[in-house]
Amino acid sequence: MIFNPEETHPEGWLQDVHVFPESPADMVIYETHIRDFSMSPDSGIKHKGKYLGFTEADTISPRGDKTGLAHLDELGVTHVHLLPVADFYTVDENRESPQYNWGYDPLNYNTPEGWYSTNPHDGRVRIQELKQLVKALHDKGIGVILDVVYNHTGLINESYFNQTVPGYFYRQKDDGSFSDASGCGNELASERVMVRKYIIDSLMYWASEYHIDGFRFDLMGLMDIDTMNAIRKSLDTIHRDIFLYGEGWAAGKSPLEKKKRALKRHTLKLDRIASFSDDMRDGLKGSAFDRYSTGFISGHTLQEERLKFSMVGAVKHEQIAYGYVESSKGPWANKPTQCINYVSCHDNYTLFDKLQYSCPEASKVQIERMVRLALGIVLTSQGVPFLHAGSEMMRTKGGHHDSYRSPDLLNQIDWNRKREFRDLFVFTQKCIELRRQHPAFRMRSAEMINEKMRFTGKYIPGIIQYELGENANGDFWKQILMLFNGNNYSVELDIPQADWLVIAEDGEINPNGMGRVSTQKVRIHPTSMMILVMES
Repeated sequence: MIFNPEETHPEGWLQDVHVFPESPADMVIYETHIRDFSMSPDSGIKHKGKYLGFTEADTISPRGDKTGLAHLDELGVTHVHLLPVADFYTVDENRESPQYNWGYDPLNYNTPEGWYSTNPHDGRVRIQELKQLVKALHDKGIGVILDVVYNHTGLINESYFNQTVPGYFYRQKDDGSFSDASGCGNELASERVMVRKYIIDSLMYWASEYHIDGFRFDLMGLMDIDTMNAIRKSLDTIHRDIFLYGEGWAAGKSPLEKKKRALKRHTLKLDRIASFSDDMRDGLKGSAFDRYSTGFISGHTLQEERLKFSMVGAVKHEQIAYGYVESSKGPWANKPTQCINYVSCHDNYTLFDKLQYSCPEASKVQIERMVRLALGIVLTSQGVPFLHAGSEMMRTKGGHHDSYRSPDLLNQIDWNRKREFRDLFVFTQKCIELRRQHPAFRMRSAEMINEKMRFTGKYIPGIIQYELGENANGDFWKQILMLFNGNNYSVELDIPQADWLVIAEDGEINPNGMGRVSTQKVRIHPTSMMILVMES
């Protein structure tokens, strides 16, 4: 189609502006899939599975709970991370019968996916409706992050790249065959001049035409460092605060030398680009790839150092014993804002399903305590917190670990669970509120973290203790004592004598306080966090 892009602007588009916080540390990212978000019959959303589902205000479930856009606003997240919206190969936009895919099989990189539009036959409609989605979120003060997949294409020999310049766009093995470190049949050669230019031009288009506020790079470990830094420099011409982060790993062996790739360990060489912390993910719940493995929240001790490493935002900290951090033998972030802390995402099992497998004897009540502890740690750690949509209501996919082409019944968010697990939702909401109100949880430099964040107490298996002292980062609380118990039994801990205001205890939290303690010992309940503060 040939058309004037200005004809696709929704009402008020020229007044729409990006949503950027003062620092990425102020962000709380919420990852979701366009279709999952609204497809449930209980979503109360008219445009199910569509871009426009995000534009509907004041939607509710049959039980009267807020859903959709109203839910995001109520929860308090600052940014929505959308799984790929660029046109992908496996869904036939002309078919009415049920189809599903996450979208990690790119076809046309610069075209919005028509499956999510109300009329896939008119390209202008999909463009306008995606812009309406962006504007609706921006109007609520919520930024929009796109998941982008520049490491491989859905097609291989028949891809548009290969038809244009055969072989140029893809890395090859010594025998001339395509390299497959993406696990999807091929990998783009980002280090080649015109491939790099294409990727940069594509990102510049999405950021400018659609007012996108950030990008998440799928398998960023297959992108070369020079290209990632060139992307950063180019996007800076639009706005320096466009947020960039990605998966600092690959799915297989690549012919591109490791030293040139944007792996997690090389985040130190990236300019204002963040990496996911699988240290936090696996330390909390066990390996994402082993359904039966356990982590800190499920009572597996000796994970404390791995979590402490993530709690400081993966920066160098003199109190971290790096020999005990299994997956990282040294700091990999220059600043905490280069560390994305999370416990679950669209890949692998949902947190609830993982815990059901790894803790088969645990009741729903016990699993919910584990989920609260995990989300509490993610949302109070230094760095950038990231939540998988529905984790705040014990989302399940029926135990399926790789639902990229599973039916809606497994993938859709079941909004009835918001009422069933209302207390968990409120807990998550209060943790986000606590983070927003208190800059001590949002420090921006390694120097400040080393000065203000100190681990305390003797080593006890399954226990982590630290303090945020001296009005950290300008916080009006003088001192904050953070206590975490991953054991399934209570533990008595020594604390400094003071008049402490209790903020969190036994799976509950209230940023305004829940009472006071003034003893030199406290008993922290099983599988829970305790927050005590000394007011100025």
